[in-house]
Amino acid sequence: MIEFQAVTKKYPDGTVAVDSLDLTVDDGKITVFVGPSGCGKTTSLRMINRMIDPTGGTILLDGKDIRESDPPLLRRGIGYVIQHAGLFPHRTVLDNVATVPLLTGTGKREARQKAGELLELVGLDSGFAKRYPAQLSGGQQQRVGVARALAADPPVLLMDEPFSAVDPIVRDDLQQQLLRLQSELDKTIVFVTHDIDEAIKLGDRVAVFRVGGRLAQYDTPSALLAKPADGFVSSFVGRDRGYRALGFLTANGVPVGPIATVKVGEQAGSLDGDWAVAVDADNKPLGWVSKQSAQNGEVSADNLVSGGSLFEVDSAAGGTSGSLRNALDAALSSPSAVGIAVDAGGAVVGGVTADTVLAALADARRSGEVPT
Repeated sequence: MIEFQAVTKKYPDGTVAVDSLDLTVDDGKITVFVGPSGCGKTTSLRMINRMIDPTGGTILLDGKDIRESDPPLLRRGIGYVIQHAGLFPHRTVLDNVATVPLLTGTGKREARQKAGELLELVGLDSGFAKRYPAQLSGGQQQRVGVARALAADPPVLLMDEPFSAVDPIVRDDLQQQLLRLQSELDKTIVFVTHDIDEAIKLGDRVAVFRVGGRLAQYDTPSALLAKPADGFVSSFVGRDRGYRALGFLTANGVPVGPIATVKVGEQAGSLDGDWAVAVDADNKPLGWVSKQSAQNGEVSADNLVSGGSLFEVDSAAGGTSGSLRNALDAALSSPSAVGIAVDAGGAVVGGVTADTVLAALADARRSGEVPT
């Protein structure tokens, strides 16, 4: 557990970066610090591993004042991931990950074996081990950075805007990987971001900071969206917070209806209705096709329309596994106004419409499931 007790950071020129911060970070959870530039979120993070020392107050790590710990020794027990990974350019990927175990006295062979296991854990196969950072993409470098931070098996992991320098597709994948890792490792993670969507997606609890280093609200994502503490929080969370709140409502009440499919290579004349989902041999969606776009000819990649987002369902359990937000987004982003529902393997199982999602939302409101 990490505890901030009236923590303040004031610089010699009078600038107050953090002002009387009181906050408790729960064990085994992801706590996200979010806020505009200059609000003290990164300063607060760096005070945990003493890269910055507070000018007032106390920070406790498992009940012990961090000022009683030698900074280098303290940092070896705390994983740290930064925006551009911070890898050593002259070392291979494997040796980058093995750095901390080697510093703590682990033999080279054992450290490299552990590093190889961690690379697999973050989704990089053995083929990356002998590469150098310059030979990796931004997303791959961030994976290596996470692996290196985990190399000493630290109970605490600090992450300072680690995914902000990559494109949206890679960023979403890295976020999913982090959630997967956390479900397996149960680390205490403090994550800094300026992106409220990222904060809500990743955080078990979210701390919203205002300029001047003051804590505006500290709450669960669903409570933050439902009951912003004041106008600043409401404005920072955004006007579409009601839509974001749908992400915390299960889509179990949304019926998945039948949907027409057609395989690439078949004749468009066989389509039922105006639209059908073009699928491959494994029944995985490739896009939408209409009779008009196919012009009664053969369905091919040339006459497909992007299918929008997909909605994953747990067909084996007889229900859905996604949220109302996932279901509604799939329906709204589809050119046919029917969202494509897929199983865990990516195969088409049916479709959802915006009307059925909104009906499920109305049922959730009546049953009291909507956060209040």
